[in-house]
Amino acid sequence: MSMPTLLRSAACVLLLSAGASAAMAADVTGTLHADRPGPVIAPELYGQFMEQLGTGIDGGIWVGPDSDIPNTRGYRNDVLEALKELKVPVLRWPGGCYADIYDWRTGIGPRESRPVTLNRWWGNKEEHNAFGTHEFFEFAELVGAKTFLNVNVGTGTPREAMQWVEYITSPTNSTLAQERRRNGRDEPWKIDFLGIGNEPNGCGGRMRAEWFADQFRQYVGFIVPHGGATIIASGPDATDPEWTRTTMELAIEHMDAFSMHYYTLPTGDWENKGPATGFDESQWLATFERTYMIEPMIQEQVAIMDEFDPEGEKALIIGEWGTWYDPTPGSPGGWLQQQNSIRDALVAAVNFGIFHRNARRLRAAGIAQMVNVLQAMLLTDGPKMVRTPTFHAFRMYRPFQGATSLPLELESPAYGGLRAVDGTAARGTDGKLYVGLVNLDPREGKEVTISLRGVEASGVVGEVLTADAIDAHNTFDAPDTVRPRPFEGARLVDGTLSATLPAKSVVVLALE
Repeated sequence: MSMPTLLRSAACVLLLSAGASAAMAADVTGTLHADRPGPVIAPELYGQFMEQLGTGIDGGIWVGPDSDIPNTRGYRNDVLEALKELKVPVLRWPGGCYADIYDWRTGIGPRESRPVTLNRWWGNKEEHNAFGTHEFFEFAELVGAKTFLNVNVGTGTPREAMQWVEYITSPTNSTLAQERRRNGRDEPWKIDFLGIGNEPNGCGGRMRAEWFADQFRQYVGFIVPHGGATIIASGPDATDPEWTRTTMELAIEHMDAFSMHYYTLPTGDWENKGPATGFDESQWLATFERTYMIEPMIQEQVAIMDEFDPEGEKALIIGEWGTWYDPTPGSPGGWLQQQNSIRDALVAAVNFGIFHRNARRLRAAGIAQMVNVLQAMLLTDGPKMVRTPTFHAFRMYRPFQGATSLPLELESPAYGGLRAVDGTAARGTDGKLYVGLVNLDPREGKEVTISLRGVEASGVVGEVLTADAIDAHNTFDAPDTVRPRPFEGARLVDGTLSATLPAKSVVVLALE
């Protein structure tokens, strides 16, 4: 499908019902079908991505055991505490583009003896490799997350990947397993997700789809993780469905999942993406228009996978997603530092709803990235740390991890070419019914009325995340400018849920 076709599809998904117009009353009506349970929302859809990039790891996660910054064996205590709040389900490392220049042997053994390498993709930064294999898997254990390891296809070999996986996972007395033990880890680790390459059409090797499919088959033939792993074939960005089709045709029997990437750029222009703060309402709207384009792309990928895998055994994974703006003025361009505002929190919530609607095939995702890079959960500066609005959105939607999706039909007035209000619903693992609502309109609140089908609820509580300005954000001096607050605007009367949503807000409700 061409990009014009995709854009038309996006419009069909996003535009209001026939006859609707901006002149309509600002009321939103809908029906929640608790009697029609859908797919389970995989917890891994709330995964995180961490790449050796700028201060994403060095200074952001890892400060070393001798640092004055409070730490646990070198990992920042404040970052660990914050990430545990999110119940991070899965962590992806070492990249990203960095994965395809990474030599795993530079990151094992005594830290003082590890070589200094250059980060060719991200500013030619000197990497001292203090954070390597042992540090990643230990960090995942401390956070309580599953692991998503990307092996090097672009500049590596099947032998190197095979040996790395054996080093990590083998319980035997092989030379590599014994080397791991000498380096401080007796028991093997578990690789939960194993990505073969990253963006192989671009920074991962500038390959053709046919060449990558053959490379993928070769790598999989030699890599045998003890304990098993979900084997992922890497795709390019989501605008290339033919890559997906070729990979399915040539390698489907060797994969467990296929990965796509998509980033929200307000302008759609990689050379001039738009600022993270100080933007106007036209860029606010454009950001959400670009965000919603991911849904028809997901549906297109799913349709291709359904042709080759009608039983739905192979998963679709979004390896990277999130907002990408121009770097913070004065920061190193290759470090991808950007501020994070209320706009980003709404972008996250919109994506959550999209992921839930497509949970049949879509079973994991990783926001880019976790700390200090792109749409980060956390920002650090020396000993200081702040939670971003995106962090708060992830925390508010935590009950949706592992929940059973429920159809939520909404009719909303328009905001530009989009629905002003979007939403999602699910039955949580605790038995409660959860509803997430997003009001994209930055100027006007919305009254929402939802009829409940197949459920009797007697009480409702919730949280709201909103702000005065469209670029409101948290700083080290004002860390709580944007934070969730108890929501008092919801009511339950005779099987109907009503809520008054503030402008530019995210609201999550729990019904009992």
